[in-house]
Amino acid sequence: MSAAPVDVVLVEDSDEDAELALRGLRRQKLGSTVHRLADGAAALDFFFAADTTPTAKVILLDLKLPKVHGLEVLRRLKSDPRTQPIPVVILSSSKEDRDVAEAYALGANSYVVKPVDFDQFMSTLENLCAYWLTLNQLPS
Repeated sequence: MSAAPVDVVLVEDSDEDAELALRGLRRQKLGSTVHRLADGAAALDFFFAADTTPTAKVILLDLKLPKVHGLEVLRRLKSDPRTQPIPVVILSSSKEDRDVAEAYALGANSYVVKPVDFDQFMSTLENLCAYWLTLNQLPS
């Protein structure tokens, strides 16, 4: 049994970055349902604490999260058959080679470095939405 689907799960501890991401997602006018979580523990609770597993078209996951690091969240998501098919896009300020390599080794579907510039950030989100919410096909 699965919970009501959401389109995007945004796991972001920075209120400023979350607001920018939400603004960018609203600009797409796709009617997307977005659920924002502010730390890694909340993300794990969202997906694993209930009797039903929520579904999503894409998870936008920051790495440097309080309580549970984003890489651990990614590891858990990709090791559970209920959440493994959900695409996870790492949206992080980290450009560190080890973070990129470990994220892909754990099953990340994409790794995007957050642009500092507002317009670039909006453009990046528009491109992410266009692909993951309209073009990408998930298994049934």
